[in-house]
Amino acid sequence: MSPRMRVVPGGRLMPVPLRRGVFILPSLITTFGLFSGFYSIIASMRGDFLHAAIAVMAANVFDVLDGRVARVTKATSQFGIEYDSLCDLVAFGVAPGILVYRWALEPWGSWGWLAASLYVTCGALRLARFNVQYDNVEKRHFIGLPIPAAAEMIASTVLLYYYFGGEGETHKRLVLLLVVYGLAGLMVSNIKYFSFKEIRIHRRQPFWVLLAIIIMLNLLIAEPQLLLFAGFLLYVLSGPLRWAAVRGRRLLRRSKRVAATEGLTSQGNSST
Repeated sequence: MSPRMRVVPGGRLMPVPLRRGVFILPSLITTFGLFSGFYSIIASMRGDFLHAAIAVMAANVFDVLDGRVARVTKATSQFGIEYDSLCDLVAFGVAPGILVYRWALEPWGSWGWLAASLYVTCGALRLARFNVQYDNVEKRHFIGLPIPAAAEMIASTVLLYYYFGGEGETHKRLVLLLVVYGLAGLMVSNIKYFSFKEIRIHRRQPFWVLLAIIIMLNLLIAEPQLLLFAGFLLYVLSGPLRWAAVRGRRLLRRSKRVAATEGLTSQGNSST
């Protein structure tokens, strides 16, 4: 049932009137993410792809912060959820789509803009499905690749390109075209991705967790482009790899059951 509907006497559904006023702090943080995404679009149109990628990264920081702030301050609302989704579509759908099209896909002609538009479309579908399933799915996993992760994969690829000097043509690179199509497909797939929502940093954790965080921060400061690209690549691949591992274990158990059944059947036939 939609959170904006209520049951009235007689079993009818009536819309719930919106509360007057909005929560300022999380909405402002969400707006900063929207501004970052829009700036990325402007930078891509000017050919400033490095700053366009950085702006997408900044939008992701604001996207993480607005949800955290809303939960900590108990300022969650239906308005905030809908506003966040609309801003996410701009910052992580339209902005990366234009970025990758202008940076690498434009010379592909129809194949290029179709790949970019499919990415944006699948991102919108991913957000719509997330909103519909928000109260009905487990919190530990996302269904399909989250659109911020897909956007950061594109942005980190651009950052890595400039890290190595920005030399060599990105145009007509088949791998980049396939990556965009792959990201679009993963967003609307049923593959599960870890959500990190159940990680409680403020609670006691093993000592190695603190040590690992310190090492990661050192690497992030020393080589941010390499670490960001490697981190997002591993996350994008984690879903298909986990799916393949689960599928492989199921097939293995099934083959063992079939072998055991055939063994019992052959023993019964031999005894008769």
